[in-house]
Amino acid sequence: MAGQDRYGADVLSGDWRRGNRPRTVDLPLELGLIIEVGPDGYCGEVVGWENGLVVLEDRAGRRRTFPVGEYGYLVEGRPVALRIPPRRGSTRRRTASGSLAGPREDARTALGSRIYVEGRHDAELVEKIWGADLRHVGVVVEYMGGMDDLLGIVAEFRPGPGRRLGVLIDHLVADTKESRIAAQVRRAGRGDHVMITGHRFIDIWQTIDPHLLGFSAWPQVPLDQDWKRGTLARLGIPRGKRYEQIDQADVGRAWRAMLARVRTYKDLDIDFVREVERLIDFVTQDHLDELG
Repeated sequence: MAGQDRYGADVLSGDWRRGNRPRTVDLPLELGLIIEVGPDGYCGEVVGWENGLVVLEDRAGRRRTFPVGEYGYLVEGRPVALRIPPRRGSTRRRTASGSLAGPREDARTALGSRIYVEGRHDAELVEKIWGADLRHVGVVVEYMGGMDDLLGIVAEFRPGPGRRLGVLIDHLVADTKESRIAAQVRRAGRGDHVMITGHRFIDIWQTIDPHLLGFSAWPQVPLDQDWKRGTLARLGIPRGKRYEQIDQADVGRAWRAMLARVRTYKDLDIDFVREVERLIDFVTQDHLDELG
């Protein structure tokens, strides 16, 4: 018939690429949601989101970040575009360590196990990031003045079943005083109930991401200089002061300013974070029934 399109509608019009595939729908993020990442097959649980990224954790505890929005995500086989949910006052928050914050509760009776931390700044950083978790499980963190005190602490503490001792120290690398004292403790036969771990840095300050503090890398300091004072001198903190003029008050003020910038475990060296969490797991191992 004249004027009639014998083939009907244009077969290339519309979204012909989609075929019979289900349409992608928007899905607000929520903690605990299981998401499959289509492009690489990774599958994990939503454990948080910020700055346009979603954090997923797989069954082995490995975490990866992906962009919010469309990225080939699947939930129960359906394609979804992940969206940031609107803020609500009742949303469960996370602690600085990344753990879900539980309901407010009475202080738990302290466990027999303990964690000792070398250095006051070390103890303050551990408290800021893991303090809520440690209080929740009843683990007390003690301040240790220096590595030389460790043998006496172990002897006095008398580690054993239900009394595990975790120790976090600076600069735990081969052929140092720290590694030699740690080896002495292990040879004393306390290995099953004592864990000594630490980080590779000269000082706890270096576990903080320098970009967070406004510079690209921590400076190199000669071995004949105090590391903290030498670092501040090379960073120009306080302004106009030479190395010889920098005192402990300057060091304290600088540390408080650095610590104030640290918000979560993501601001720290990932190897350091891993070692602290290993230590917490170790000292609570004998108390899992108590902790539920």
